[in-house]
Amino acid sequence: MSFPKKRAAAVCISVLAPTLLLTACFDQPAIRPQEVKDMDAFGDAVTDKARYEPGERVKYALKLKEGIDEGQIIVRYKHLDRLVEEEKIDWKGESEVRWEWEPPADDFTGYMTEIFFKQGKEIVDQTNIAVDVSSDWGKFPRYGYLADFMAMEQADREAVIERLNRFHINGIQFYDWQWKHHMPLKLESGKPAETWPDIANRQVSYETVKRYIDLAHEKNMKAMNYNLLFGAYEDAENDGVKMEWGLFRDPLGKNQDRHPLPDSWASDILLMDPSNPEWQQYLIQSEMEVFKHLPFDGWHVDQLGDRGPLWNKDGDSVNLAQTYAPFLQEAKKKLDVDYVMNAVGQYGQAYIATQAPVKFLYTEVWGDHPHYRHLKEIIDQNAKYSKGKLNTVLAAYMNYDHANKPGEFNTPGVLLANAVIFASGGSHLELGENMLAKEYFPNRNLTIPEELEKRLVHYYDFLTAYQNLLRDGAQEIEAELSAASSIALSPTMEQGKVWVSVKRKDDKQIFHFVNFTDAVHMNWNDANATQAEPEQIEHVTIALKTDKKPKKVWMASPDYYGGSPIAIEFEHDGDTLEFALPKLKYWDMVVVDYAD
Repeated sequence: MSFPKKRAAAVCISVLAPTLLLTACFDQPAIRPQEVKDMDAFGDAVTDKARYEPGERVKYALKLKEGIDEGQIIVRYKHLDRLVEEEKIDWKGESEVRWEWEPPADDFTGYMTEIFFKQGKEIVDQTNIAVDVSSDWGKFPRYGYLADFMAMEQADREAVIERLNRFHINGIQFYDWQWKHHMPLKLESGKPAETWPDIANRQVSYETVKRYIDLAHEKNMKAMNYNLLFGAYEDAENDGVKMEWGLFRDPLGKNQDRHPLPDSWASDILLMDPSNPEWQQYLIQSEMEVFKHLPFDGWHVDQLGDRGPLWNKDGDSVNLAQTYAPFLQEAKKKLDVDYVMNAVGQYGQAYIATQAPVKFLYTEVWGDHPHYRHLKEIIDQNAKYSKGKLNTVLAAYMNYDHANKPGEFNTPGVLLANAVIFASGGSHLELGENMLAKEYFPNRNLTIPEELEKRLVHYYDFLTAYQNLLRDGAQEIEAELSAASSIALSPTMEQGKVWVSVKRKDDKQIFHFVNFTDAVHMNWNDANATQAEPEQIEHVTIALKTDKKPKKVWMASPDYYGGSPIAIEFEHDGDTLEFALPKLKYWDMVVVDYAD
């Protein structure tokens, strides 16, 4: 069905006081999310895909709850704080409403869809959902994972992908789907086997892997085949691998480097030399067999971090980090697919970022980067390596020690880490069938509390809708600002203070306020799940020194109003701009638009 659309522009109201010019900007017609009555009329709102090509229509489905009187649904499509289009739907009691929208033709653009329910003259409920229009998933990666590939019902697979779609996950790492690292796909008489054991001797179903790939493609998600670039089983010689291709702990070639695994698993992992041409040819050919039989979109290339001094069979020293980019370059020539490579603890990232054909940069964060500030430092370093061309995904495992036994993820720890990562311009590999707490992705000791699941939806809507401010070339700048209250602001992440990060893009100045006021520690992984929920801070007046003329000030937060932008009143007197944060829980983003 189609509905009449109405375009609306923002209006600004200015009042001249004796010494100050007071200005407020609102959309016309004004709907203020903070005034919604919240009668809980809406159920789930979903879109049909995680990412849309320019010119592609977005299909929406909205559930409504029983026992609700008739009313009107108002749908507003926004880019940042600007109203792009509006449409109205008269609701007559259906349990689900479906409609479509064709976004503007702009590529690499995020939108927030605000959905309001109106009864009489009052707006009584609101829900939001973001939309990403991007022709290339690697521009704004939102990376998830799958780790269970046993035989299962199609409905169960569909439920997993539908959930990831709601988080706008646009790429999926298929973790440990393979048979052997040196021979990922098990073939029988030239065809894929129906099942095979993975390295932990868990059963993998070919049908499940294939159907998951198909389901991902229906949502415009990319499916990435996981494998090491230098791993071989202990029986690899039976499959044509030569041990002289290996990496050794001694120059005499007597002690091959290996990654030990539990006795109950299929094998330890023997390390091969990525710079050895014969090993390159062998493994790339093995991967070509994978892509011949399974429609993966790319190869997620893994490594094991700094292994210390290594030698090849000839006794020559091998600089392992320097072998990665040439290996990927050779793989790209033979197998022209998407590539992502893990830089474990940043190991090899300088070479990957500058020389390898990767879609974005991926860092698995470990104990040598323990604090919140280190998350930002990694993202900043990656941007510097790539000269701002590649965005970053962090594999950062939450509540790591707490996950040694059954329990729940700690909501404040997860949200604070995500606030830092997203505000710094990165994204977080964390969502799959469950949520990641360990480097072994199938670990499911921790469950996701219902509150955290709902909050994460808002955080991923926010990451998607505001991607053009968060991850699209904004430059960090210094600014002089203060808070006229008892809270302390800090340009660095300090316990007991509000961290403020300031960036600039075009005529916009972007302020990220992340609340560490009540933090009990500053370790991002919240290993023992002890991070405290911050108290909400209200009506904080911020004073900013600026020699520019502000046009409007607005705020958005994943913690309020589903991430909707709201106008903020401000005062501009001489070189001082004052505005008030209405409230701050974990993370607020304030944007100042300047006149020139």
